[in-house]
Amino acid sequence: MDLAALDTAFFFFINKGLQNSIFDTVMPFVTGNAKLLFLPLVVWTFMREGKKAGLMLVVALGSVALADAAGHLLKDLFARQRPCSALEHVHLLAGCGSSFSMPSNHASNAFGFAMTYLFFRRSALNPLFLIVAGLVGFSRVYVGVHYPFDVAAGTVVGSAAACASIALYKKASAIYRERDYSQALYLGIFVLGLFRLYYILTTPFDLSPDEAHYWEWSRHPDISYYSKGPVIAWMIWLGVAIFGNTVFGVRVFAVVLSALSGLIMYRLGKGLYDEKTGLASALLVQIVPAYSVFGVLFTIDSPFIFCWILSLLLFYKAALAEDNRHGDIGYWALLGISMGIGLLTKYTMAFFHISALLFMLFNRGARRHLSFKGPYVAAALSLLLFTPVIVWNAANDWVTFRHTAGQAHIADGLTLSPMSLIEFAGSQFGIVTPLLLVMVIAALLKLRKEREGAFLFWFAAPIVVFFLLKSLQGKVQANWALTGYASGFIAFSACYMKDFGAAKKATKITVIAAMVLALAVTAFAHFPFIAGLNLKSDPTGKLTGWKELGREVTRISAEMSPQGTPFIFSDRYQVSSELAFYVKGNPATYCVNIGRRMNQYDLWPGLENMTGRNAIFVMTGDEEMPPKLATVFGKYEKNPLAVVVRRHGGRGKTMKFTVFKCYDFKGIKSVSAETY
Repeated sequence: MDLAALDTAFFFFINKGLQNSIFDTVMPFVTGNAKLLFLPLVVWTFMREGKKAGLMLVVALGSVALADAAGHLLKDLFARQRPCSALEHVHLLAGCGSSFSMPSNHASNAFGFAMTYLFFRRSALNPLFLIVAGLVGFSRVYVGVHYPFDVAAGTVVGSAAACASIALYKKASAIYRERDYSQALYLGIFVLGLFRLYYILTTPFDLSPDEAHYWEWSRHPDISYYSKGPVIAWMIWLGVAIFGNTVFGVRVFAVVLSALSGLIMYRLGKGLYDEKTGLASALLVQIVPAYSVFGVLFTIDSPFIFCWILSLLLFYKAALAEDNRHGDIGYWALLGISMGIGLLTKYTMAFFHISALLFMLFNRGARRHLSFKGPYVAAALSLLLFTPVIVWNAANDWVTFRHTAGQAHIADGLTLSPMSLIEFAGSQFGIVTPLLLVMVIAALLKLRKEREGAFLFWFAAPIVVFFLLKSLQGKVQANWALTGYASGFIAFSACYMKDFGAAKKATKITVIAAMVLALAVTAFAHFPFIAGLNLKSDPTGKLTGWKELGREVTRISAEMSPQGTPFIFSDRYQVSSELAFYVKGNPATYCVNIGRRMNQYDLWPGLENMTGRNAIFVMTGDEEMPPKLATVFGKYEKNPLAVVVRRHGGRGKTMKFTVFKCYDFKGIKSVSAETY
């Protein structure tokens, strides 16, 4: 008998052979209420151990997070069907679940929690923790949703997670005793990275429309794209090549780049001032809302922030560091490469060139570098790396430049829009948080007369001031000035954290309040249900409902498939991209132009070869078939679709779409874009 057959036999022995009325009542309660079973043991530990019990609980919860994340990864790796899905005549007493079977996350989490207490110290309660974990694991088999080997694997994963969590705790304790700032940073970045990986694996949030669209780009490798350079598409291509077409595959490099950005900020802050400044700067990059969100969502700002911070470090090494006082070319060449990759990510990287020039012009010590070849080599290399974008645009009617001009409202001429200015200024208080923003500005102004402070000032003020003035003409997105705050965080750290111990009490309270507020807003951004908002008023509402829409369109496609697999299209690139990702099989999707502005779909093959086929057309809201499409099919059927999304204790929202079943496509004349 092979292992699979043995596992199945053992499963039926527990699931049906041990079946009785008592277990039928008790085991469903156990499988759904593990927290309640552990609660009395945790309370008793607090009564026995006092403050130390709180530390034990934190470490145990860390074990659960590690075990849960590892379990999700292993499930997708093994891809084993649950017994309730694969076998007949299962005595099923709980929801079967849609995830894979091995390992059992209930078992891994329960044993991760229990084994932490066992490893932490000897106690008479330890056997009770293990008994509860064992009951949870047994219940998963009895209720019919896991094989015994799934539970065994979960036990191993949970125990390994407990060992890892204990090791991290011991390492953190040693770092705290020794006041080792660099080790504190490495450990903090590592733990935060693990949290972000866990968050991506378990988050209820779907891909944002931009993430889905950039993923679509990655399926069409090119040297540039309609609105941005190619770096974001290349990185997503690599992520999904390793981890598949999954949310994790799309977002994994957000975690990597955020961690690297923190490490580089530490090096820069340490080089300019000291280790404490470097550590505080690196932590701010991780906790400030505007930056932390790009540690889990992978849009162009993730690699852009990384390239900007890396370029700051390289420019510091090239123009300010004592070991390069004679203008050696090495750091300048690396700077040119970094700036060039930044330009391939987001075109506002050009502001780095402007800030660098302004700093060298207005700082006597750095001005001498203008007589050396280094700055010119850096500029030339960055422009050389940018040439793929130029070549691509020359072959595509310069659409990127047309789009950028439209985004910048150049055609509007000189206009005044005070409301846009107020909106932009208000958005900056939101993404940085009010107290921290005021203190960052104060720090930049206070330090600007020093050499290091001038360096920070010129890489912050021109960017923020430019977009502030630009908002007078028209709408400016909140994140456009994002990189201007990177050097501001170092100024804040140098001003308020460097000598924190000797600061006045009022200053300490203000600094702590600023950082706590930033952390609180970031926590809310990650867990918006904390504020009790339903999804209708939730700012993360655009990140939900797409999976459900994809499931519904998959079902409709299957219904139409006997007459030939229908092609799928929308009139909005956001919907087309989300459908491409969430419809089963990741089909090619299309975005028809019936009067919208141009987008990337218009540069790819469209509906030219679809004549005679059936289709599914999806629009947002409750809409009628657009007149331009009503005559291009033999017939069509309107199907209003309400996608209901519920989470957080039942609070939710309803997304309205209209799905048209379309038959016998007759072809459609392509429409040239009038706006970009």
